Amino acid sequence: MNVLHIDSGILGDHSVSRRLTAALVTQIKADRPDAKVTYRDLVSERLPHLTGAQIMAPADLNGVDPALASDIRVGRQMLEEFLAADTIVVGAPMYNFSIPSQLKAWIDRLAVAGKTFRYTEAGPEGLAKGKRVIVASTRGGHYSAGPASAMDHQESYLRTIFGFFGITDVEFVRAEGLNLGADQKQFAIAEAEKTIAEGNVLRLAS
Repeated sequence: MNVLHIDSGILGDHSVSRRLTAALVTQIKADRPDAKVTYRDLVSERLPHLTGAQIMAPADLNGVDPALASDIRVGRQMLEEFLAADTIVVGAPMYNFSIPSQLKAWIDRLAVAGKTFRYTEAGPEGLAKGKRVIVASTRGGHYSAGPASAMDHQESYLRTIFGFFGITDVEFVRAEGLNLGADQKQFAIAEAEKTIAEGNVLRLAS
């Protein structure tokens, strides 16, 4: 089985989402020692945001500006990693009610017509069916329910975009209220790690 491990938290060792994705991957490896893990740190790799030049570039990159060609090749490699993965573990902290721009840049490299989706007479069809996505979702406040749920453009976006790619098996491991005091932060992390340790989100296909 192939596992793709994605981190996008900008706080380094202080990042709770990174802590949770590491725990998820460790648990997966414990359950499936044969799992092959590919890791991408979207912060340290500094993936450029999508540009018109990238979209308009020809499939054959011969003669294309070397810097642009190199960037396109990286994006294509990330797409192939995604397509090859059976399970994708994504660290997605909430920044300003949405996802990190680094994570959005990665998703923009995945949204390629003919690869992860296509348009048909009946409407769009996802082409990445059969995959499983586990998102480590971290939030400073509480957005799962109540009035603040209307401000959640993080989990709702991720569920929508992966669904657009044809992925219906999307799970969230949540640590909420991380900015509401030390006790709440410790409790939220402990509860998320307990969920992971108990295997409640790791119903992995054989």
